[in-house]
Amino acid sequence: MNARPSRTAVIGAGSWGTALALLLARCQQDILLWSGEGGHAEAMAQSQSNEAYLPGIPLGPRITPSDNFEEAANASRLVLAVPSHAFREVLMQLKAHLPQDERCYICWGTKGFEPDTSLLLSDVFEEVIGEDAVPAVVSGPSFAGEVARGLPSALTVAAANDKDASVVAAWFRDARTRVYTSTDIRGVQLGGAIKNVMAVAAGISDGLGFGANARAALITRGLTELARLGEALGGRPETFMGLTGLGDLILTCTDDQSRNRRVGLAIGRGEDISRALETIGQEAEGLNTARELFRKSQALEVEMPISEQVYRIVFEGLDPELAVTALLSREARPER
Repeated sequence: MNARPSRTAVIGAGSWGTALALLLARCQQDILLWSGEGGHAEAMAQSQSNEAYLPGIPLGPRITPSDNFEEAANASRLVLAVPSHAFREVLMQLKAHLPQDERCYICWGTKGFEPDTSLLLSDVFEEVIGEDAVPAVVSGPSFAGEVARGLPSALTVAAANDKDASVVAAWFRDARTRVYTSTDIRGVQLGGAIKNVMAVAAGISDGLGFGANARAALITRGLTELARLGEALGGRPETFMGLTGLGDLILTCTDDQSRNRRVGLAIGRGEDISRALETIGQEAEGLNTARELFRKSQALEVEMPISEQVYRIVFEGLDPELAVTALLSREARPER
């Protein structure tokens, strides 16, 4: 069998996929940036930028936009940056192209659960790919625009063992990006997923005009909820106090670059959710994740009052003011 080309393919050309492609290119890798949106790859090739998602940032000579999935799937290194609802389908398409005679790594930057099944994406990977490739996840407090522009950032790459985590972490490490490694692949994913729901909550609070005190309380108690469910699902406590837990939580709850926070702001101001999403123009994973968190917390009997109220606001139409009342009127208890 012919050797696979020495190229990295990024599957998904939204803002995060493009930012990862730019980071990988700065690490002296040749990148194929795949988009499944009609005409998008051609537009990127013509403008040499991704004006739809990261306008004004040149792609550079190392990045080649493409709409040819088979070409992307045959790269030697694969990075997935697709929405959680598309994750399984993309893996199923990739499976047909995986090599049988060499070790293949598939790393994803997607944050969330698979809709309806409530599975972590590593569980989806195991179902679809099994042992035919090595899974890894890249996460951490990192807005796409800042990574794309080469501003200082820190990330974590998690895999099943230190060796595999180190191999993939080396893909992303440059002079402006510090990349840590972890073997807690479940914990890293859980932090990245749950913080999006807390960002929606923080946005709702700020949209209602509740101020900095309320935001700080939400972040702090949100971290408690994250750790509770995270440990129940197999994550490690120290992971939730690190970059992919507390770090990402602070970032997404406090800065309007966060799509999930912006959706929350719109909800708090009484705006229509669908219209807010249209304005943002990209996925806000925290909305679907709120539903999956509610299901999981109910099944495991894990208390997650903030997540529950976000779920009820988004999917049951609960008035945000009443949700706040429900949170504040809960029975007094020791902090833990």
